[in-house]
Amino acid sequence: MRRLLNLALIPAMLAAVAGGRGVIVADAAAAGTATPGVEGKFAQFWQAPGSPEREAYIEEPLPPGFKVIVSPLEGPVFADASGRTLYIWTLHAQRNGSVGDRQGKPSSCTDEVLRVSGGLMSPYPPGLLLPDLDRRPSCASVWPPVLAPEDAKPVGKWSLIERTDHAMQWAYGGQPVYTSILDRQPGDVFGGTKMRSSSDAGVPRDPIGPQPLVPPGFSVVQSVTGRLIVNKRSYSVYAWDGDEPNKSNCRDECLAGWTPVPAPENVTERGGWTTFERAPGLKQWAFRGRPLYTYNYDRDERSFTGADVPGWHNVYTQRAPWPPEEFTVQDADFGGQVLADSQGKTIYLYNCIEDTYAQLSCNHPAATQAYRLAICGDGDPELCLETFPYVLAPAGAEAASPLWSVLAIDPHTGYHAAPGQADAIHVWAYEGRPVFTYAGDPRPGTNYGQGYGEFSGTRNGFHAFIVRDIFQDSEFRRP
Repeated sequence: MRRLLNLALIPAMLAAVAGGRGVIVADAAAAGTATPGVEGKFAQFWQAPGSPEREAYIEEPLPPGFKVIVSPLEGPVFADASGRTLYIWTLHAQRNGSVGDRQGKPSSCTDEVLRVSGGLMSPYPPGLLLPDLDRRPSCASVWPPVLAPEDAKPVGKWSLIERTDHAMQWAYGGQPVYTSILDRQPGDVFGGTKMRSSSDAGVPRDPIGPQPLVPPGFSVVQSVTGRLIVNKRSYSVYAWDGDEPNKSNCRDECLAGWTPVPAPENVTERGGWTTFERAPGLKQWAFRGRPLYTYNYDRDERSFTGADVPGWHNVYTQRAPWPPEEFTVQDADFGGQVLADSQGKTIYLYNCIEDTYAQLSCNHPAATQAYRLAICGDGDPELCLETFPYVLAPAGAEAASPLWSVLAIDPHTGYHAAPGQADAIHVWAYEGRPVFTYAGDPRPGTNYGQGYGEFSGTRNGFHAFIVRDIFQDSEFRRP
């Protein structure tokens, strides 16, 4: 019989792994410098809350009651009749097996409450008792399957798959479809992201949605700050303040650094995409009236280097609304920028996915706190509050962005505070996840807490809120 061990007996094991964390540190002598607030660097990375810019999309047939909602960060996503974002769970390999849904097969996310670890990620063996057995949810209670009515018919990419309990579940592209209990209002996409994920980070759920309405030769890439437009080679396109609507003023010396993006002779102009005649017989693309270029000195795909040239900007179908105004952006030691608190200390998000066949996230206050406490405090909540303190929100603070909120947290447990709890603390949260600073960061721009935890912090640990990473593209990976 497999021996069962209680996770509560191994916090030292977790802490030992954390001690071998991978920390991204550049020249320690390179001091981070504070940057201007809302009207300065905020405007460089985000758009103002309430901005009308939204990504256009290609319409496709949908089941009755389903719709498309343009979310503030992930762009257009499919939603059910109540406005809840729809997700799929694609099969992916872990170190010791695969997990997720197989295309065209019944859902692997069931009503069974799992009690032991799966052993999918070495060095942990299978059969370890999971924490909080008295309050553990099933996969299907966290990821409710999107059930179809009895008279439902397949339409377009949508089909029907029978669950093990014989209920019929909607599928998209052959993948069973779910909603997330983390999404509270239409437009929330807190259960997952379109950004890519490290193989060590577990097998997350992915939001689904229609294709962006872009011409052939362009695509859209999800970043932490919005929906970036790139060309067919995945290189960034840029716009210049010196141009006029559908007219390029980039001539002569300007062309030494910039190449106009050529357009075919005959195209269908829609979704904000237009063309204009740059010279006789030569057309150029424009988006929302702004002529498009590539930067001749870009050496990497999805680059932001051209935007370092005054007057030039990366082009997005939409950008995320900016964070609370008390936050700052800091130049980081590793090369790039991070989001920081009002004192310039780097902001961190906690990442966690359990090593089970349900792959449930444990990075929010409704989930077990055992993993986080083991990493940041060796099981001691008070030590956690010292090592990775919450970012406290001022009294009466409200977020203008739907991505940000203020949560009442029980500081002794890490769970949501009870209504009226006297010693509750009010903290800032991003997509429903509290944000933290790190006690080991001595000054603005340092990020010594980056990768603090298991598997460089991707499986169970802390990652900096990176807005731009010049060398490692972290802004295109799940934070």
